[in-house]
Amino acid sequence: PSDSYLKFLRFFLILFNRNLGEYIPEEYRTEIYGISLSCSHEYDAIGTPYERQLNYHAAHDIGHAMQDYMLVGCSSFGVWGNESADSTLLIGRNFDFYVGDDFARNKLVSFYRPSDGYCFASVGWAGMTGVLSGMNETGLTVTINAAKSTMPVSAAMPISLLAREILQYASTIEEAYAIAQKHRTFVAESLLIGSAKDGKAAIIEKSTDQIALFRSETNRIICTNHYQSDTFKDDVRNKENIATSDSPYRYARLDELLDENIPVDASKAASILRNRFGKEDRNIGLTNEKALNQFIAHHSVIFEPAKRLMWVSTAPWQLGEYVAYDLNAIFAHPFDTEELCIDSLSLPADTFLNSPVYQQLLTYKKLAKEIRHSIGNGIPLDEGTVDQFILSNPEFYYTWQLAGDYYHLFGLEDKAASCWQTALTKEIPKEEERIVLEKRIKK
Repeated sequence: PSDSYLKFLRFFLILFNRNLGEYIPEEYRTEIYGISLSCSHEYDAIGTPYERQLNYHAAHDIGHAMQDYMLVGCSSFGVWGNESADSTLLIGRNFDFYVGDDFARNKLVSFYRPSDGYCFASVGWAGMTGVLSGMNETGLTVTINAAKSTMPVSAAMPISLLAREILQYASTIEEAYAIAQKHRTFVAESLLIGSAKDGKAAIIEKSTDQIALFRSETNRIICTNHYQSDTFKDDVRNKENIATSDSPYRYARLDELLDENIPVDASKAASILRNRFGKEDRNIGLTNEKALNQFIAHHSVIFEPAKRLMWVSTAPWQLGEYVAYDLNAIFAHPFDTEELCIDSLSLPADTFLNSPVYQQLLTYKKLAKEIRHSIGNGIPLDEGTVDQFILSNPEFYYTWQLAGDYYHLFGLEDKAASCWQTALTKEIPKEEERIVLEKRIKK
């Protein structure tokens, strides 16, 4: 909302991404240019439609670099053999890229018939030609998960366009890895690659200057936001990430849920991806980053590569119905106006939507916004609003932190300290957040 900060960001992006086009294959630049011809001229002060569209493809990377992946804490997994219900590979993933609830309301499922390479399906939003989650006609899948990165000094290939190239031109894990080795990227990322031909999944771990292929020794692979290969075992930033972030906790929770649900099918995968509790089913508060379901997902996807089946979640977040698509059927026939999804295979919406706790979640989100606005503008709220806010989500540390911030602003120091002390007793996702609370109490 700050004009001065927006000007700074614009200057930063111009400087940082001035050579962005040099790192993007002409095939994708042409496609992005074609899309830009339909763009509004309302924002030409920022850049031409083409320049804006090009930069939007680096939004994931820029947000990741500047926020240290706070906006992109995704979780994904793959199972095969005895861990899968039909013994073939199954992939599940939450794409927790949060730019507001409205952004997450609509998803775009795109089906591509490129002039070169394989046909593929991709889940994203209008104007996004890069891949965040997708599967091609050979049964190769790609999903991206942010990792802790050094601050980049200049533009390189956006990770979503690298994922797009892999999906369009690879049919095996080794082919995907060969493509990833060719390109320099400007943030650290894990790419979970599932392959029907290989019958399993692996993770390409890529930083700004190193790359590794991590393979599981079991019939299960889990990907959160830290690296697992020997290549990054002694990497300082990766070790710091493991020690201070919520990534290892979500990894352990996902491992726990997979143990409870063996053998996993699409329905069980959906229930895992929707799970809102902490380890051992503890109540850690709604929207906690340590939970697999943080109620911020842009989309959630389940793949069965051998059958070329994919399920895509509908709003809100991953709680709505998972819509099923059969890529064999879609790519076997010319596109027409018929429904592409298969109603008989859809997975029903989460019953959580009909619960009182869901209403509490909506109350929490609404009041959190009001309290942040009150703090930002120094305008006190009606008496009882903060109490109602706390009651809506009492097990979440941030509920108490925000209440404390509010009381502190209006000079109620005892109440503020009490709220912050309570926050410290809850499950806090990152070590730096705990340190901030301790400093506030001490001060």
